[in-house]
Amino acid sequence: MLTERSLVAELRRHHLFSRLPEAAMQEVCASANLRRLPAGTALFHQGDKAERFYFLFSGQVKLHRVVCDGQEKLVEIIRSGESFAEALLFTGTPNYPVSATALKASLVASLHGAHYRRMLEEHPSICLDILATLSIRLHQRMNEIDTLTMANASRRVVRFLYQSQDEDSGVVTLDVPKRLIASKLGIQPETFSRILHRLIESGMISVQRRRIEILDSQGLAAYQE
Repeated sequence: MLTERSLVAELRRHHLFSRLPEAAMQEVCASANLRRLPAGTALFHQGDKAERFYFLFSGQVKLHRVVCDGQEKLVEIIRSGESFAEALLFTGTPNYPVSATALKASLVASLHGAHYRRMLEEHPSICLDILATLSIRLHQRMNEIDTLTMANASRRVVRFLYQSQDEDSGVVTLDVPKRLIASKLGIQPETFSRILHRLIESGMISVQRRRIEILDSQGLAAYQE
């Protein structure tokens, strides 16, 4: 059961819950489980029965899966204030297609999927908001597919930098380890580091630990190595 007022208020602000009637929101909180995950702890595994979806109050959770060659592939990094696994409510997928593991100590609300879906059926107008959000996520996935289908690893890294930069400052802040970024780009960690080094030598970026500043936006856009 979720009872702490500040957590309930934070959950209430999320688009999945913001338009629920108060009585329905109370039902959600009554059926919720609050879980504290030390770093490195698995929340669920690929293939587990998908009965619940989740909201992350604090920390970081990585979604990852084992692909055909046995390697781990990073799918997404979940950050504070984000939900995950809710799309399975609408696809009828019986099992999680990914695993979820805490990257940092995390506080997660575990929510009952069938119960939430029943409430949506009782309040269909809420579904429009959810569909809009799922459409945005689909668009993001399409962009990621475009990036992964590029044969040139350098172009994948350049595209990542452009998509991740702060629009005002041109700064990219890496809030996860470089090896995870490399995994998401479908390249080896040493390849990612080597490309960054080349971009530094070319004067296009500067790197200070996890802070990357784009110095030559036009040159970076034309970079083809």
